Amino acid sequence: MDARPLRSWSTLAALIVAGELIFSLPFHVPRYFRPSVLLAFDLSNAELGDIFAAYGITAMLAYFPGGLIADRLPARALMSASLAATALGGLYLATFPSARGLAWLYAYWGVTTILFFWAAMLRAVREWGGPLAQGRAFGWLDGGRGLVAALAASAMVALFTLLAPGDDLAPAARRAALVAIILAYSAATLASALWIGRALPRHTLAAEHAWHPREIVPVLRLPAVWLQALIVVCAYCAYKGLDNYALYARDALGASEAFAASMAASGAYVRPLAAVAAGYCADRFGVRRVIICLFGALVIAYAALATLDTAWSVLIYANIAISFAAVFALRGVYFALTAAARVPLRATGTAIGVVSVIGYTPDIFFAAVAGRVLDRTPGIGGHHDYFVLLTAIAIIGCAAALAWARATSERNTRR
Repeated sequence: MDARPLRSWSTLAALIVAGELIFSLPFHVPRYFRPSVLLAFDLSNAELGDIFAAYGITAMLAYFPGGLIADRLPARALMSASLAATALGGLYLATFPSARGLAWLYAYWGVTTILFFWAAMLRAVREWGGPLAQGRAFGWLDGGRGLVAALAASAMVALFTLLAPGDDLAPAARRAALVAIILAYSAATLASALWIGRALPRHTLAAEHAWHPREIVPVLRLPAVWLQALIVVCAYCAYKGLDNYALYARDALGASEAFAASMAASGAYVRPLAAVAAGYCADRFGVRRVIICLFGALVIAYAALATLDTAWSVLIYANIAISFAAVFALRGVYFALTAAARVPLRATGTAIGVVSVIGYTPDIFFAAVAGRVLDRTPGIGGHHDYFVLLTAIAIIGCAAALAWARATSERNTRR
């Protein structure tokens, strides 16, 4: 069956919108409205980190089987069902469950957002990019997702400000504003399920070139796959690190809750430009060079944020902007490493499953560790310790990218 309809721009647009909105309920709400979420749900940073860990555990268990499923079944049905199931969870979130109820909800979301969705989406994007445009395909995916996130976040911040203006918010007003935001994200997620059902073809190359169980072992034997997983671990820790920028602006820089949320939302507008630019650079100069340079930029930015105090506010905001750009650029290209390592297309889901099950383990540990680092030393001291942690992680990422370049160079030489 002809899979060429997957190359249409309308198909990529549907993948972009769905690829961001499926994570809006679990992550957008606490990312852009962190102070209000902590107060409305009566949570500490450590407790919220433990709730995210519940998501991380079930997501980790879902990544690898999800990759195998994506190599067997078409993406349309898998992704539509996942989006609808995720949207239903928003109805429960709007009831303000206890910490235990939130942990169960996030465990549920770990399954609905990953098992039938993640690898299916990435395989579809790799097919869309073809042999010559992997950097651009994944750059457009993450850049477009960033634009969707920024537009949605700006709309939600405006809604929050309209429903709960001012800094001294009454508990009832705060909760009512959060309910409206949660329900709006739920409706958008459900709408994207309907769009995916109409935009994606019934069959893609997954139906024509089916995966066979014997292909697991060759994938597991590739050092580049394991090094790619470590690269994703470090890049994803950096991405998770953005979740605390709004709290940093409030605690360390003295910003209001509304300004802190607005800053975090405005930073998301860097994502489309950074990811798309990184994708084109990866196709032009090589994905390995781009990733090494981006980790180097993060090392410099995080080291600055770990040492500067409020007297250097201009430099602080400049390094925040640099870290936003580098993090989003990394997310735009690190899955292009799959094709660069010469993983066969028919085993794409399997390789992505292996990379993801390791690469996204920060969903289990990062928020819990970061919450404890911040709670241990309240105020700017805790945030400085937090950026020291991110600096060390970025150094490890740079070393892993150098090792990946060496491993793939040796493999290609042997060929």
